[in-house]
Amino acid sequence: MIKSICVFCGASTGNNKDHQAAAIELGSFLAEKDITLIYGGASIGLMGMIADRVLAKKGKVIGVIPTVIKDLEIAHDGLTELVEVGSMHERKQVMYDRAEAFIALPGGLGTLDEFCEVATWMQLGLHKKPIILYNSNGFYDYFISHLDKCVQEGYLSVKDRKLYTVINTTKDLLKFL
Repeated sequence: MIKSICVFCGASTGNNKDHQAAAIELGSFLAEKDITLIYGGASIGLMGMIADRVLAKKGKVIGVIPTVIKDLEIAHDGLTELVEVGSMHERKQVMYDRAEAFIALPGGLGTLDEFCEVATWMQLGLHKKPIILYNSNGFYDYFISHLDKCVQEGYLSVKDRKLYTVINTTKDLLKFL
């Protein structure tokens, strides 16, 4: 059984309540299954929502935040552990090292960066940890189509296209785990 999951998600709540509900539901799931949440350490956005939910359900949350972001006073101050690092690169390395699996909820460029980097690392054989794309309310439909286009155009192999699993609900995650 997986004991820690790194969740990549937005530092904004976005404007779709379904994505916010997915973050809260995933937070409840992690706490109920005694799975430690590892995430970017912020108190805002979907990141803050999922961390708040895990903590409210008495779960464990490890945040990893670069000093430059912590200085913006958005670091979550109620976490089980907050790891301060020197750079975004170091943040990703610490999160990747501590996690046994990865989930990307809706988010922006940072979320896509983190998801793509961990998928690339798996492609290169640097890890074999599960990667999950949480396609809340079809959020990643166009991204998934783009990856399919990468296969069609010869930039991504069919094998590498299967480096991650797409789920649409938290219940799908239970089946996956």
